[in-house]
Amino acid sequence: MLTLDVARWQAYRARTFRLPPYAPLTSFADALEFVRQRGFVFFWPVKGIDLPSLWVAVAGERAVAEAHDDPGHVTWGWKDEALGKRLWYYAKILRRKGTFISLELTPFFYALSENYGNPEEDYLLAYEEGRLTQAAKQVYEALLRQGPLDTLSLRKAARLSNARDSEFNRALEDLQADFKILPVGVAEAGAWQYAYRYDLTARHLPELPEQARFIGEAEARQTLVEAFFASVGAAPAHAVGRLFGWPSELVQRTLNTLQRNGQLIEVRHPAQTGLWLARPELT
Repeated sequence: MLTLDVARWQAYRARTFRLPPYAPLTSFADALEFVRQRGFVFFWPVKGIDLPSLWVAVAGERAVAEAHDDPGHVTWGWKDEALGKRLWYYAKILRRKGTFISLELTPFFYALSENYGNPEEDYLLAYEEGRLTQAAKQVYEALLRQGPLDTLSLRKAARLSNARDSEFNRALEDLQADFKILPVGVAEAGAWQYAYRYDLTARHLPELPEQARFIGEAEARQTLVEAFFASVGAAPAHAVGRLFGWPSELVQRTLNTLQRNGQLIEVRHPAQTGLWLARPELT
């Protein structure tokens, strides 16, 4: 088995994560191009998950600052500025954390969701089969009836004003993770005069179901895993399942295909145990 060239890998990762000696992102246009190049990135870094993030590409490899005036928080303004403009897809997707996805790769994610081209019925099937909570069903139906709503208005329209915060927040996360809803703007509402406005994904991006229609699940997984390794260069085999949340047999099938195609190879990490996979140029 070949050995991972750690120095070459670290240099590769510095380029894709925008670490020194590469210049950090300094403008919204930079951020938009960064997401387009990488395919998908986190908003903030996620502990235990190796994936580029907008925060690190701007502020470097340091913890997200608590101070609101930290220069790195320019990323927050970029995120909010782009909501609803169809420049990228933003919602809580991977690991249920804030994720930016390029418009080119969004159909591949959507092809793996439980959306089958009928937004007025797909959610009912998921609910009837026990894959959607009652709270999520009520949130979805409120948006279906009334159109985009800010978080406070949505909670009221969904008849969840008296529900636990955790129940309502889980409903929002469940629906975002399955590409059923997404934030499309910010409203001056609530105690902080700041609340997301949500809409149905299929209504905000009506072309998306058709774009994803002819993408098979195997093709979608291969495309996303290939994009993941294009960003990280090398990773333990288990990192794929941890990031995407797919069953182990589907992860292995996808990795096997990419290895047969020569896009990935098995490698040994000189300082870590377990099977690693890498792009061929990193050995």
